[in-house]
Amino acid sequence: METYCPRRFALLLLPMPTRPTTRRITANATLQCQNKTGSFLAPPHDAVIEHLLLDSRQVIFPASSLFIALQGRRYDGHEFIKELYDSGIRNFVISKNLPSTLAFPQANFILVKNTHEAFHALAAWHRRQFNLPIIGITGSNGKTIVKEWLFQLLHEDFHIVRSPKSYNSQTGVPLSVLQITPEHTLGIFEAGISQPGEMEKLARIIAPNLGIFTNIGEAHQEGFPDLETKIREKLLLFKNCEALVYCVDNELVTREIEAAFPKGAGGKTNTRFVTWSANGKPADLQIIAQRQTGNVTHLEAVVRQSSIVNRQSSIAIPFTDSASIENATHCWAMLLHLGIPDETIAERLARLEPVAMRLELKEGVNGCTVINDSYNSDLTSLAIALNFWSSQGKRAKTNDPRAFRYFAERPIGCATLRHGGRAAHRKAH
Repeated sequence: METYCPRRFALLLLPMPTRPTTRRITANATLQCQNKTGSFLAPPHDAVIEHLLLDSRQVIFPASSLFIALQGRRYDGHEFIKELYDSGIRNFVISKNLPSTLAFPQANFILVKNTHEAFHALAAWHRRQFNLPIIGITGSNGKTIVKEWLFQLLHEDFHIVRSPKSYNSQTGVPLSVLQITPEHTLGIFEAGISQPGEMEKLARIIAPNLGIFTNIGEAHQEGFPDLETKIREKLLLFKNCEALVYCVDNELVTREIEAAFPKGAGGKTNTRFVTWSANGKPADLQIIAQRQTGNVTHLEAVVRQSSIVNRQSSIAIPFTDSASIENATHCWAMLLHLGIPDETIAERLARLEPVAMRLELKEGVNGCTVINDSYNSDLTSLAIALNFWSSQGKRAKTNDPRAFRYFAERPIGCATLRHGGRAAHRKAH
């Protein structure tokens, strides 16, 4: 550790593993305190930080953890400093000054103006240390499935780092980005928002080169005055992207994208639009035929190679519901942009697997069908689940009310909704 300076500090930082299997690689992180980070309350003690800790209940490696005392409407991490110190934690980032540090010998306290901003600044700094392509994904629905399917489709070509589960919030995104190590060759991160001003913060952390806008719906609409505002906020994620994948069939989305990325003097934008359509509109990937055979959907499309040259391509996916077809087509368009050959794309899309707790179909007792959609909780997601259920053929053709049960569940501590008799919780979309 560097010599103590009240306006500057340095730590050897190792990103916190978000899963037990995450490989940990040391990164030398020097944070400048320019009104955003902070200063030590006392001359610091030598320390090597291997884990970031946000939850006082998850102390596993106390000697090598850095606790960031985040504050929210219902919680304040500062209330657990004494408990954490007694558990062996010796490194803290705080925004409330302590009367004295004498009660915490051998502890390092870094005082910042805002712990959330310091956490975001750390993640953004970490992202800037790596020059790798990053795919950023946002939209009202489908973010996690598209991210997981892209991983399934591209893991043979890249060493991929991605958001765990649905880590797309103001806390989940920085945790996700802090997983990047020198071994990774592609990042795939999703971003969700619930009110204006949030996406600009996440965009600085993810800094994507490529983008996918999945769709727009009513999820978290209470945080925005109208759909147009929500679309504009979400599009901030892509303001510096080289390419953006989206479906041109939604006229509102298309209009807002064209307004957000105006054409320059040469009639082109800095961002290349990689478009697709299932309704016959001009697009880079234009679906011209769709048919179903059992539980498989076959899609035929025209791929635009240039203004005058097209080619035909076809795929088959092991899903028949409209949401899965939309999500798979987003992936198809992205793989085409990345230069993956048509034959490889078709082979890999045919092997797509369901994502756990995302429209996961299970056989229940007494003839019940259970759809586990635990990471969704809004009415649009419920409608998608009902569409998915209706696409299941004979299993869905029954008047027995026991035949369908929809589970949508969020972590403890969030506001709850009710679906299928179980608690569901709000999250960012």
